[in-house]
Formats: sequence, C-alpha cells, structure tokens
Amino acid sequence: MQKPKGTYDLLPKDSKLRNRLEEILKTVSLYYNFKEIRTPIFERSEVFHRAVGDSTDIVKKETYDFLDRGNRQMTLRPEGTATVVRAYVENKLFADPIQPQKLYYIAPMFRYERPQAGRYRQHHQFGCEVFGADSPSIDAEIISMAYNIYQLLGISDLTVKVNSLGDEESRTNYQKALVQYLTPLKDKLCIDCQERIKNNPLRVLDCKIDTFDNPPKMSEYRTAEAKKYFAEVLSYLNTLNIKYEVDEKLVRGLDYYTHTVFEIHATIEGFGAQTALGGGGRYNKMVKQFGGPDVSAIGFGLGIERMLLALQALNINLVGEDYINVFVATMANTKNVGIKLLNELRLNGFIAEISHQDKSLKNQLRQANKLNAETVLIVGEEELENNLVIIKYKGEQKTVQIDKVVEYLDKLELGDYNE
Repeated sequence: MQKPKGTYDLLPKDSKLRNRLEEILKTVSLYYNFKEIRTPIFERSEVFHRAVGDSTDIVKKETYDFLDRGNRQMTLRPEGTATVVRAYVENKLFADPIQPQKLYYIAPMFRYERPQAGRYRQHHQFGCEVFGADSPSIDAEIISMAYNIYQLLGISDLTVKVNSLGDEESRTNYQKALVQYLTPLKDKLCIDCQERIKNNPLRVLDCKIDTFDNPPKMSEYRTAEAKKYFAEVLSYLNTLNIKYEVDEKLVRGLDYYTHTVFEIHATIEGFGAQTALGGGGRYNKMVKQFGGPDVSAIGFGLGIERMLLALQALNINLVGEDYINVFVATMANTKNVGIKLLNELRLNGFIAEISHQDKSLKNQLRQANKLNAETVLIVGEEELENNLVIIKYKGEQKTVQIDKVVEYLDKLELGDYNE
C-alpha cells in the first residue's frame, strides 16, 4: 500500500515547519486586515467551469471530477478564487456594512498534473481575495503583500512581473490583433494552441511549448482609461519600492483575469528554471457572473510547497530544534504521583513527558536527553515521603515542595514552543 502519485505524507519532523509558515502567513494577513474564510473541499463542477474557463488546461485536463450518489457532477477544488467568490455571493457578503471584504485562506487544492519539485496533485495554497475595491491602490497593496511575505521570510532577490489585460474593450481589440498574428502560424503551433486560437487566443502567450517573435503588444490596444489605471498601479508600486518589470506576454493561466495581472519571481540557485513563486490579478466580472452584484475583485495565490522549497534552497529555517520543557522521571512506587504531576504541568502550559515503560532512572534520564528536555523532575521515594521532588535545571539540582513545583518552574526561563 503506497500513497497516490503526486501526494506526500507530512511527517512530524516537517509539520512544525509547515505550521510555523502558516502562522506567519496568518499574522501577515492580520496586519493587512484580512479575515479567514474556509470553503468546501469540493464544489459543483460548474463553479470552476464557469469561473476558470472551459478552455483552460485546469478544466480540460487537470480537474478531479466525480459523480456523487445523487448523480451530481462534483469537482475537487483545483484553485481557491472561484469557491471564495461562490461563498461571497451565496452568503451575501456584499451586503456586509464592512467593505471592502478582505478574505484569506490556507487550503488544499487538487490538480491532475505531472508531479515535479514543489508541485503536487494535492498541493496547498495561501490565497487572498479583496471584493469591492476598484482602485489602483488596492492592486498595489495586493502585489506588495505577496512581495512582502517573501521579504519577511528572508527571500530578498525578488522581481514582480506585472501586466495589464485592460478592460473589456482593450481585451477585445487585442484578441483580434493576436488572432490575425497567430492564424498564419497555426500549423506550426502545438495542438493545444491551435485550439486556443479559436477559443481563447490570449492563452497562446502562456504556452510552455511555443514561442513567438514580436507578437502584438498589449499596451498598444489598451483604451485610454485602461492605460491610466495601469499607470497608477505602477506609480503606487514605485511609491512602495517594489522591484517590478512590465511583461507584456504575461496573461496568467486562467480565463477570469481583467486589468492587472502579476507574478512573483525569485532568483534562487538550484531552484530550477521555474522561478515563479505565486501570482494573481484582478477579476472584475466574476462576482456578477455568479449571480451577485457588479463588484470588482482582485487576489493572489502562493503555493505552500513552492514556498517551502524556496526556503530549503536558501537554507532558511523558520523553526528551532524540538524540545520539551519538563521530563518527569519516576520510581516504581512513585509513578502515580508522577502521572498526576505530569497532568498538572500540561494543564499549566508546560510541554511535559514521562516514560510509560518501566525503565531505570539512568535510562529515563537518557530519554529526557534525547527529547531535549530543559528540566528534569525526579519523583524519588525518599523525597516523596517529605512531599519533595528533585528538579534538575542547567546542571543544578534543587529539591522543591511538590505543591510548589508549578510555581517554581514558572520562574525559570523555559522556552515557549510557539514562539
């Protein structure tokens, strides 16, 4: 029996690092005034088909689809934005007096794609979505938030690739020009791109197989209003000292984007050719498409596994060694008292452990050392007759009244595992 291809087991030695990373992401979200949202792990398939687009690789090739017992077509969540929009509309968050709505999530996603370093068929994503703020300043805030997360983690050699798909008129104008450019090249393109010319020509620019010399520039087809909006976004990025480059071929892989799109890239030795660490953009039409009001939206997603891979490549460790605060060592006739003390210690916030096997004191002390115990509490037979226990801390040994143990340990500089 083995795990499915493209999945992995998160072992105890790795879960502490994962938890620490998630704590940092939640803290940053708090600083930016984002609130957590949790949505189902599966949805009706139409949620993703409608939002992501039937012509995208995700929907055509990568979704995990199944019929439930009511013969309804369901899909395991391949990305986070569509399901958050569905929840936003269904729960009428647009009517909340607090606007804009700023939401974040940390959740598993499922895509049937070729597994590679940092990319799995079950992967995890940290995402942020903002609803009801149609302003270049929120675009810059979203980009800077993703950028600053990596800065805080210690990943400094970052570049933001940014582009604007423009408004609906800009996009229509550009698609016409792009189709004219691509049509004579059709027979030389991969099978997917031949189909994309008809269904979604912008996606051709995102192809990993075909490359193009001098395709039409998106900037030449933007309306005056779209140009002004994008110029203001870049102005705010300059104000925030965000290192960026305008990439006119950047379209992102999903159909729902409008106006600003971006990706965070890092130059990391040994990280491979795929330097992207996440990205996002604006999707102003999706809320209305899901039956809600005409509310603008923007967001981004960062892959947790990709983040961890980047930290590993740079030898950045967010956590220290495992340890416990107290190890309780007992004798054959004092184990009952030791178990009671152990429970009291845990209820008072100490990470504590005991040997549940019948071991000699020497072997128990050896076990305490392996667990990296800060203190050892020895419940000896002679000491217990006088309601005393022995506490060993930093090479020193003291006897303490048994009802004063917690008070005594509180005064020691013991570590907080959550720090």
